[in-house]
Amino acid sequence: MPKMNSNKIILTKAAIENHEELWPDYKSKAKETDPELIEVFDNWAFDEVISVSNLETKTRVMIILASNIASQALTEYKMFVNAALNVGVTPVEVKEILYQSVPYVGIAKVIDFIYATNEIFKERNIALPLEGQSTTTKENRLEKGLALQKDIFGEMIDKLYEQSPKNQLHIQQFLSANCFGDYLTRNGLDVRTRELLTYSMLISMGGTESQVKGHIRGNVKVGNDKQRLIDVTTQLLPYIGYPRTLNALNCLNEVIPE
Repeated sequence: MPKMNSNKIILTKAAIENHEELWPDYKSKAKETDPELIEVFDNWAFDEVISVSNLETKTRVMIILASNIASQALTEYKMFVNAALNVGVTPVEVKEILYQSVPYVGIAKVIDFIYATNEIFKERNIALPLEGQSTTTKENRLEKGLALQKDIFGEMIDKLYEQSPKNQLHIQQFLSANCFGDYLTRNGLDVRTRELLTYSMLISMGGTESQVKGHIRGNVKVGNDKQRLIDVTTQLLPYIGYPRTLNALNCLNEVIPE
């Protein structure tokens, strides 16, 4: 006989506690409409997945925020902005994740997330604009951005400049001055965290395997070893799915063989 459907959700103790840490007293509408899915997903994502990595809660929530932006998952992102603020991620850190996503994801895809964040900040009485975090000027952004690139990626950057066709050299200069000089040099997050965020965005976007491999090397250079990147990839699995997770692991194993 078929199993009787009582619509009663049975969650593990760990799943309940981990969910409650992020969203205290949250009442899920999905529990009423899709109880079986919630039982399967919550027991997996908030118990099993969390149990197999050593990522601290704050870092886990920050990489999920970055991933949500890259995946264009606005509803989930808004949930995790509130979760982030609940577990000690500062408003500046939330904004820095957003700003850093602009050169990787593109402003057309980020602007709605900025507006959504501003609405949540207003609801939580967080005054805007926040204190500025820029460390460069129009005059030194190229110099400082290039210096940071070389700190992270070494002599590879000189090779990219040398090998670039003249009619494409401006793209390399934009990477140095804009991506790194305007964004990655900002205060609010350290370089080690920023590299984890970049890795999270890239594996969530898909089709970025070349850049993923480069930033795996960058992560190792700033102190994020293979196990930490596996932990990040594991924690993003519920939000990006198996294909992109497996692609990320392939890149990891190619760059850093077992």
